[in-house]
Amino acid sequence: MRSMPTGMEKPVCVVIGIGPKNGAAFARRFTEAGYRVAMLSRSTELSGKLEAELAGSKAIVCDVTDATAIARAFAQVRTELGDPEVLIYNAGSGVFKSVDEVSAEEFERSWRINTMGALLASQEVLPAMRKAKQGNIVFVGATASLRGKPKTSAFASAKAAQRSLAQSMARQFAPEGIHVSLMIIDGGIGDSEMPLDKTTDKLHPAHIADAAWYLTRQPASARSFEIDLRPQSESW
Repeated sequence: MRSMPTGMEKPVCVVIGIGPKNGAAFARRFTEAGYRVAMLSRSTELSGKLEAELAGSKAIVCDVTDATAIARAFAQVRTELGDPEVLIYNAGSGVFKSVDEVSAEEFERSWRINTMGALLASQEVLPAMRKAKQGNIVFVGATASLRGKPKTSAFASAKAAQRSLAQSMARQFAPEGIHVSLMIIDGGIGDSEMPLDKTTDKLHPAHIADAAWYLTRQPASARSFEIDLRPQSESW
């Protein structure tokens, strides 16, 4: 494992999708590991507070359904922080309606957030990663990508598309030294304030972030494409 550089030489991690659970935990974990973290989200209400807390971090407004907004946000990342070595795509949303209830607009928006945004963000970081012959892209997925249940017509199909995109990228770019991986989150996510050592029926955000960090540190001879995370008591 390489030593973490200091100052402006610190590597850059981009986290897309900053909420009080996973998003904040990713930002904290990679800051702790020595990265400057760019936090991209539609609002800077939370990420702005994290920027004040996390040294070297930057809160940037970005709507992942808008290609122009993504390009603008990543241009700012490159100018102010540098080329990202890690991208964590944590943006995920969707309406939960049955097939006969969901509208075309709702269906498309779910795909735009979960899949199109992931593609466009990846396209922004891949040129520098390919040049460096290294880099990590971690997609935060869901069990819905593996099974469609009633009222998940929009969300499940978008997450399945995201999983296929990630797999295609993993197979294409692995020979170039770029590790693309997917975390399947299976279960409810608890509050970040819950004790780290407590047995629970929910996943702890900090432990999810630890798993993402682990994926970015895997040696090239034994890398995971997909891991699934669930709490001890989850029924599967």
